[in-house]
Amino acid sequence: MSHIASRLSAVKPSASMAVSQAAKDLAATGVDVIDLGLGEPDFPAPAHITEAAFEAARCERMLYTASLGTPDLRKSIAGKFKRENGLDYAIDEIAVANGAKQIIFNALMATVEAGDEVILPAPYFVSYPEMVKLFDGVPVTPACPAAAGFRLTPEVLENAITEKTRWLFLNMPGNPSGAVYSEAQLKALGAVLAKHPGVMILSDEIYEHIIFDGRKFVSFGTACPDLRDRTLIVNGMSKAYAMTGWRVGYAAGPKDLIKAMGTIQSQSCTSVSAPAQIAARAALEGPQEDVSKFCAAFERRRNLVVEGIARIDALTLDPPEGAFYAYIGCAALIGAKTPSGQTLEDDVAVAKYLLEVGHVAAVPGTAYGLSPFFRISTATSEDALAEAVKRIGVAVAELRP
Repeated sequence: MSHIASRLSAVKPSASMAVSQAAKDLAATGVDVIDLGLGEPDFPAPAHITEAAFEAARCERMLYTASLGTPDLRKSIAGKFKRENGLDYAIDEIAVANGAKQIIFNALMATVEAGDEVILPAPYFVSYPEMVKLFDGVPVTPACPAAAGFRLTPEVLENAITEKTRWLFLNMPGNPSGAVYSEAQLKALGAVLAKHPGVMILSDEIYEHIIFDGRKFVSFGTACPDLRDRTLIVNGMSKAYAMTGWRVGYAAGPKDLIKAMGTIQSQSCTSVSAPAQIAARAALEGPQEDVSKFCAAFERRRNLVVEGIARIDALTLDPPEGAFYAYIGCAALIGAKTPSGQTLEDDVAVAKYLLEVGHVAAVPGTAYGLSPFFRISTATSEDALAEAVKRIGVAVAELRP
């Protein structure tokens, strides 16, 4: 029997991936399942992006690249930060990795010692706490309830910081809640952080371009320039450009941190594939009309789901302000009995019931650190979402108090 390192004993597999696999397993038996577990745009990547990679692969030798990314791509990323966020970064302050998740993984590996605390406002992205635990760090998960807009407040942040705090993670627009921070709200958090110089800030801005109702996105780096020397801004190509499978994430941050992340990458995956980096450069430098088109489609889908859930009395949903998820409150279902006589003890049971009876795959709120909720992805077609909401309503109606 293989010896598995003890550090893995506290780490759980990705909940969203697990739900998606359960949906695939059920579908394999012939059941018509609507899988809303994974957050993945259903659009193809814009054609000019694919063409750029294809042409380069056909005409050029695709060789190893610098671990932190090609100079050309890093220049494009610096241009994006200047153009869209008003931020100036040099090439040696920018890293490219195999998705935003690897950026975060590398940053934690480079900085977290055993016992260090990482503040993860709940609800949080499912992988955050598991990555922290991989490096013997301690996830600190203050609750940010719906009443607070699922946002971290200065008071909650102050109470969460200790002498062991190494990082604060922010995710905006948020997965799973869709919460967006205003410039004033970010500045208020920055005022707290200014009093704690040992705390670094990781601002996960992967959903930057998926924002609704005419809101203006404000990067943490833009709102709090005085914290620049301890802020890592994380972004990537997956969501805005529908490039999930290309696996290109990037970050901008302090030169010493970026260098350390490069050392880690050079000794692990070496670099991102050369064609994917060429595609990413084409995305950042090319036409941006598809980004706006995708966002408009995601907003229509958000509206459809919000209106549909509002017709189901036992569920609640505050309209997400960005991203492409619906974090649906199901407190009224806890304790209800299914047609087979089982009691729904928690949101894990609710999600299981929705899959088995409603044939809709959703991720329980437990995975995001705030219950009782379940998350569905709204990144699929309007027809699929309309049918999913209908099935959820029928399944809920079959429950008994």
